[in-house]
Amino acid sequence: MRPAQSVLIVEDSYLLLEIIASLCETHGIRVIEASTGEAALTVLRERGAAIDWLFTDIHLPGLIDGWTVAHAFRAIHPDRPVVYTSTDTNGRSGVPGSLFLRKPFQMQEVNRLVRMMVEGLGEAGSDSRLCAAG
Repeated sequence: MRPAQSVLIVEDSYLLLEIIASLCETHGIRVIEASTGEAALTVLRERGAAIDWLFTDIHLPGLIDGWTVAHAFRAIHPDRPVVYTSTDTNGRSGVPGSLFLRKPFQMQEVNRLVRMMVEGLGEAGSDSRLCAAG
């Protein structure tokens, strides 16, 4: 897997969005932010080709959830990483090859995830809180 250069973070909690974005930027990843599924789909339509991976909450305000955003991302990039986060998965499974990080999570877990994206997914199995979603 090539190192990640940019990420679309879809999170409706402004504080959490800013913390995750800051961690990504610290590692040299360009961040694109969206707080709703509708905004994320607009970003994907306009700049989807430039996004290397997706970090999305599952439960978002409005009609578009994180599952739908991930499917739209994968339609553009069938082989790029998708990370879901939520307190629960609502019984649905993610796109193939995706990862799930259960909330509440520690920032060190997100930091480890971001490092994996920068370096490649070789460390994915080393984090017990990060599991396959698809």
